Amino acid sequence: MLPAARTIVRREGGLYALERALQRRGFARVAGADEAGRGACAGPLVVAAAILPSGRTGEVPGLADSKLLTPAARERVYAEVMKRASAHAVVVIPAGDVDRRGLHVCNLVGMRRALAVLAERPDYALTDGFRVEGLGLPGLAVWKGDQVAACVAAASVLAKVVRDRIMVELDAEFPEYGFAEHKGYSTPEHAAALRRHGPCPQHRFSYANVAAVELGLMIDSDEIGPGLDGGPGLDGGPGLDGGPGLDGGPGFDGAAVGPGRP
Repeated sequence: MLPAARTIVRREGGLYALERALQRRGFARVAGADEAGRGACAGPLVVAAAILPSGRTGEVPGLADSKLLTPAARERVYAEVMKRASAHAVVVIPAGDVDRRGLHVCNLVGMRRALAVLAERPDYALTDGFRVEGLGLPGLAVWKGDQVAACVAAASVLAKVVRDRIMVELDAEFPEYGFAEHKGYSTPEHAAALRRHGPCPQHRFSYANVAAVELGLMIDSDEIGPGLDGGPGLDGGPGLDGGPGLDGGPGFDGAAVGPGRP
């Protein structure tokens, strides 16, 4: 038996090289998944998935890793992704679920859910950073995938723009924290507001800096960590809503699933 042909990804192909190589191997619909808000200590974790069609239609002007784009550029690219993607989905995981289940588990489950609810079933999945089990299709975890694969970059833009819009809405509800400016990340201004006002229901109480304020401890603005033990937080438990989870249960408790906010 002859060995399977190797898939060649050419550097000069840029952001679209990996998807084009997979499409040449017969994987016509390549989906990317990424999240926004891992490092924030307030607000939801937002996970998105997107499939870009092959050819010029799927080439998004200005597409790049969302973190490398200005807010105005992200909005422009977001509109292009929404127009050009053959399928897209966004999953919003509330801060309370991140506390109950842990950041890493919520991230993986959110990617699984976003890929599962795409209007088109993908033939292959590229996920940013972490391998996601239980997809029922071949996939690859890509380190810094939002800088390597166009579909992952598109998902990162969707997730980031939706999350930023949510944080602006939360700023109107909790104006004392400045969510519209720092989007829930641990800046010196956010740390000062936390010390002054204490945490609100949108804060992640499993994070060390929020927990320290809740316990009445003084913290410095750079005492930032994803969990009380320096890790991603709790990762046990049967599911986000006390059920069996997304693989066999009703889904997130209070999470919104859909194509994103208009």
